[in-house]
Amino acid sequence: MIRFKQRSTDNELMDDLSLSEDQIRSVLKDITLANKWLGGAKITLKALDTIFEKYPRESYTIIDMGCGDGSMLRTVADHCKAKGIRTVLIGLDLNEKSINIAKESSHYYDNIRFISQDVLSLDPEEYNCDILLCTLTLHHFSREQIDAFVKKFVLLTKIGVVVNDLDRNKISFALFRIFSRMFMKTVIAKHDGLVSIKSGFSENDFHVFSKAVPDMDYTVRWRWAFRYEWILTHPNR
Repeated sequence: MIRFKQRSTDNELMDDLSLSEDQIRSVLKDITLANKWLGGAKITLKALDTIFEKYPRESYTIIDMGCGDGSMLRTVADHCKAKGIRTVLIGLDLNEKSINIAKESSHYYDNIRFISQDVLSLDPEEYNCDILLCTLTLHHFSREQIDAFVKKFVLLTKIGVVVNDLDRNKISFALFRIFSRMFMKTVIAKHDGLVSIKSGFSENDFHVFSKAVPDMDYTVRWRWAFRYEWILTHPNR
């Protein structure tokens, strides 16, 4: 792989909590479109199917950390309904405006709820789940923050964690620049997409992150289009 040697520490414009709800709505629409066209959601769904097969349950409680507009949870809800799998789905995001958008877009799903909450402050007794999802969120944070998040994720879950995030790759960077110019409307999404790729990961990064939770089993796989799938599971569950 042709990659940037170090993770970028540049700020993403989307992380500015002063953005208006209309601005956030437009940016999230662009991000959801890119994720759909580039097949990103399928990575999470396939990882979930692997867990469903290995850890059969009558139903699953699934938390999505950094849920944005809730598109990932709606996709999970549709996928599980088609497979006859019962789910309780919870979306968490620090940005209340994103949560409002998620609620508006998901009002016809009776098994999804959204909460504005800092995941690090969650009480495992109150927010215990079977599976925690983290899609295109981890790259927003530093190594030290990621270690803290992963330790918290593990405490919250009965089965495990599915992380779907970006490969820090120069080819991906160049291709996204072309894609965003053609298909994305907002300046913020175009800017942040490039920063996100430079803030992404190598395979070795996930091996290093896994050391924060040495009692967990894990796998790391590269997936198209320029993503990594990192699955952490509790042994003997």
